[in-house]
Amino acid sequence: MAGNRQKVLVALSGGVDSSTAAAILLGEGFDCAGVFMITHDRAQKSRAQAEEIAAELGIQLHVLDVRAEFAEIVDYFCSEYKRGRTPNPCVLCNRQMKFGRLLNFAKSKGADFLATGHYVRVLRADGDAGLYAAVNSHKDQSYALAMIDKDVLQHVLFPMGAYSKEQTRRLAAEMGLSTAERVESQEICFVPDDDYAAFVEEHCPDIVRKGRVVDSSGNVLGEHNGIHRFTIGQRRGLGIAMGTAYYVVKIDAESNTVVLGPKAEAMHSRLVATGVSWLMAEPVSAFEAEVKIRYNSKAAGARVLPDGNRVRVEFDEPVCAVTPGQLAVFYIREGPDKRVVGGGWIQNTGS
Repeated sequence: MAGNRQKVLVALSGGVDSSTAAAILLGEGFDCAGVFMITHDRAQKSRAQAEEIAAELGIQLHVLDVRAEFAEIVDYFCSEYKRGRTPNPCVLCNRQMKFGRLLNFAKSKGADFLATGHYVRVLRADGDAGLYAAVNSHKDQSYALAMIDKDVLQHVLFPMGAYSKEQTRRLAAEMGLSTAERVESQEICFVPDDDYAAFVEEHCPDIVRKGRVVDSSGNVLGEHNGIHRFTIGQRRGLGIAMGTAYYVVKIDAESNTVVLGPKAEAMHSRLVATGVSWLMAEPVSAFEAEVKIRYNSKAAGARVLPDGNRVRVEFDEPVCAVTPGQLAVFYIREGPDKRVVGGGWIQNTGS
């Protein structure tokens, strides 16, 4: 990345990734300023940490209060659970807030680029920009960015895409950053103590309804206290002793029923996804890809069949826990690199 005193607005969270990203860009000659987004009422500590790192780096920090707009993300989060689906608020936040609202703010401040501490890469060639998995697969965050608009890629920088977390901390220490050993939360930012159920119950009290837990033949196995406490593929914390491993294979919001079954019933060979966003020219025919169906899942070989705003995915081998509400992300190999070519919201298993 060549500097040429181009202006960059760096999203600072107060953690090691974003602070190291800012330090790297400063070292490369960019004219940097920071921005902290207030997304919820408990952001005081993170804001103070962002202010601290901005002072260490000697850059201005803008503070952008987006709580009113972020309420849409919270509403989505709760409504998906009410529908018996498993939401992915970080994907929606990246699309609408970080690489939507925040990018527009960056442009309004005259910035050439918005930068974040995500472990992902943008590679540019012949006027095109593509989103690629990070060099270190264990830290790769490309899944969570798969739904950003393609046009965004020309205006963003991801300095951490070539590093592992260990390398980042080492680099931060060498730069004298106070964040080098800071413990970072892996929780969803607006959910206190990572207690999803309590958060949803507070915002949607009507979701707390007892219902049946059954097997796929309809035999009653027990009772639950709310469908929001379950996700497809779950096998721990079911409150049912079966003598063998059983998984959540279906959540029926209409009947308020959770269906359990052996692992074979949690395996599927296809899925249908809608609301598809492409990060390349929209394909007109089927193509081979590697497909991730959860942030932490391993990509699986598949054939992707596009059909307008939806796609059908046919896996080479059955995969476990195809979960409505999660994202299916499509990758293709380009030599040693994995390019994110698109993603869509999983609706069903296509059966």
